[in-house]
Amino acid sequence: MSLHVKDLRHAYGKRQVLRGVTFDVPEGVLAGVVGENGAGKTTLLRILSGELTPTGGTTTHTGTLGYCPQQAVLNDAFTVDQHLRYFQVAHKLPDLRLAEQLLDTLNFAQYRHERVSTLSGGTQQKLNLTIALMHDPGLLLLDEPYQGFDWDTYLRFWDLAQGLRRRGRSVLVISHLAHDADRLDVLHRLESGVLEPDTHTSRGH
Repeated sequence: MSLHVKDLRHAYGKRQVLRGVTFDVPEGVLAGVVGENGAGKTTLLRILSGELTPTGGTTTHTGTLGYCPQQAVLNDAFTVDQHLRYFQVAHKLPDLRLAEQLLDTLNFAQYRHERVSTLSGGTQQKLNLTIALMHDPGLLLLDEPYQGFDWDTYLRFWDLAQGLRRRGRSVLVISHLAHDADRLDVLHRLESGVLEPDTHTSRGH
């Protein structure tokens, strides 16, 4: 699974938000895009996820896509299990085996029958991530994925991401901080709608 972005441009009226963004995320790579608020990260992610049509340029990917937005899109009245069963039907999955593995990996299986409204923000984000991964996508797009995670869950998240990489999956993390650079294979910096050249490579972490 790979992602190819070429000369991506977007404007809201006369305001240019993305100015010719070009980059690739090859198969089996953990990549990151960092930038300050207003740099164009949200617009870029909305385009990559298919929520927004760009003004110009192209974005293509092979295989299936998983998307974990920063704000969890969950129904407060549903339990964790009801969310999983809803997306099982949506993805036409024969079973919930992978989702159940993710519950264990992220250490929140004990909340399976709890309503979302009773869960902490960090646990809701665990469910958000599980939903994005339960159909085993080839490319995972993550927007500030570990917001609200405690240290144990943060480490579990990176173990999970590295496992995806070993299986040939691609992961793109969008963040406003670069403190996880050493955990990534490649890091891009987005500034005022312009993507700077790769600033970091650390294969093997």
